[in-house]
Amino acid sequence: MKQYQDLIQDVLENGSWQDNRTGIRTLSIPGAMMRFDLQKGFPAVTTKRLAFKSVVGELCGFLRATRSAADFRALGCKVWDQNANENADWLANPFRSGADDLGPVYGVQWRQWPAYKLIDAAHTTQIEAARSKGFAIVSSLQDEGVEKVLLYKAVDQLRECLDTIVNNPGSRRILFHGWNCAVLDEVALPACHLLYQFLPNQSTGEISLCLYVRSNDIGLGTPFNLAEGAALLHLVARLTGYKPRWFSYFVGDAHIYENHIDMVKEQLTRAPYPLPQLEIADRVPEFARTGRYEPQWLELVEPSDFSLVNYQHHAPLTAPMAV
Repeated sequence: MKQYQDLIQDVLENGSWQDNRTGIRTLSIPGAMMRFDLQKGFPAVTTKRLAFKSVVGELCGFLRATRSAADFRALGCKVWDQNANENADWLANPFRSGADDLGPVYGVQWRQWPAYKLIDAAHTTQIEAARSKGFAIVSSLQDEGVEKVLLYKAVDQLRECLDTIVNNPGSRRILFHGWNCAVLDEVALPACHLLYQFLPNQSTGEISLCLYVRSNDIGLGTPFNLAEGAALLHLVARLTGYKPRWFSYFVGDAHIYENHIDMVKEQLTRAPYPLPQLEIADRVPEFARTGRYEPQWLELVEPSDFSLVNYQHHAPLTAPMAV
């Protein structure tokens, strides 16, 4: 994980102080990148202990489109508790439905993106084309004096990615998005890791992932997000018949919170250990071995199906999360 240490060093040396919504200043730089070869190891931070159970618990929650901190807790992940129940802006938000509610965060957009089409009622061929793709008519209305039809469907972006990997692996459009402008005012936290693109390579039998993160807390968020993205790539590879290979991680605003400075500086004094390997339980079907495409395992996989092998790490380090 020298790349992670290099990023910390870069922010400490070249960052500028910025104010932000949390009230805790950050040292920030614009634009950062790391790239990992997953055939050489899993990018689990070794200069402190990674909360791996929480990582895979959150991933499973996203895969199930959960919007409740209680559901994340049941999966072994408590990182959403503060955003759900201690964020003053969210507590006052009229879209919050009660304790532990988060709104339609990450996984809801991944698996149930709310898609609408507004079509002139006279354009019957367009309406039928939309219905053939799963859209349902929800109402009729007038828009500037024109009779129109409103159609809706929940788009499972991640499932569509897997379908395309299997059926059209040469596509350069295999991606899903978490930044839904229509619901930014309805969520406890707008998506930080927001654009995922899968890149299958038929000639090598490998699949890679590019992840764009608009804003990343280097002290706490980066290790968590790196492990989660890599675990997702491993799972998608397993379910589509590929080997996971390159994981590229791009950050827009890379920052260290002022009250995390001591923690990250301590990590710079620690020599990284060799990277561990990720294992997925045998009960999760392997397309390359069975020849059966079983994407329903996106919802069936459990946190206990993921494990790190030969994970060596330095002593844990803690710091408060800025909310």
